[in-house]
Amino acid sequence: MKADINVPIPVLRRMPSYLSFVKTLQKQGEKYVSSTRIAEYMEIDSTQVTKDLSHTGISGKTRVGYEVDSFVRILEDFLGFSRVDGAFLVGAGSLGSALLQDKGLSAFGLQIEAAFDTDKTKIGTKVNDIEIFHIDQFRAMAAERKVVIGIITVPAEHAQNVADLMVAWGIKAIWNFTPARIKVPTHIVVQNTTIYMNLAILFNKLYNDKGEKK
Repeated sequence: MKADINVPIPVLRRMPSYLSFVKTLQKQGEKYVSSTRIAEYMEIDSTQVTKDLSHTGISGKTRVGYEVDSFVRILEDFLGFSRVDGAFLVGAGSLGSALLQDKGLSAFGLQIEAAFDTDKTKIGTKVNDIEIFHIDQFRAMAAERKVVIGIITVPAEHAQNVADLMVAWGIKAIWNFTPARIKVPTHIVVQNTTIYMNLAILFNKLYNDKGEKK
């Protein structure tokens, strides 16, 4: 079975959870896992799991399920986690520093190679052995290291300016952690991730789903 390159976004969002669960089983020495067991963990229907995995080329055996080692290998490759891509981060404040401290990113295929800022007190220092440079060095370093992924963790009002610079300096994919919605050319890949959006959802479920008011 061949992998499908046109996978719906909701499916892609579920797949890392599938992978994490099955990797846990792998560490426990289990050899097979069924779609039913994955579905129970995810609290979704098993037919949804089977449908999602059909995009990847992973195939199971009747009454046995998916072979765990093969499942992990194929899904890591499908999601791009089996290779490591370099990235540059702009904005070494509290959020940016937290990302620099996250040693788990490399396990999912992303290695932050350098950080950039304009704060003179941060330039030349290191976070988790990752050096912070002045933003003026971004362009030359990106070309030298062939880095095409940029991470934006600056204040929201500066996000668009940073995005414009990244595009001009050869970045092809941007992971935007600010609440701002940046505008870029159509050939640039953008993924917006903001904790404030998730916080709004959390509060909505906490209070409104129970008929309570803040």
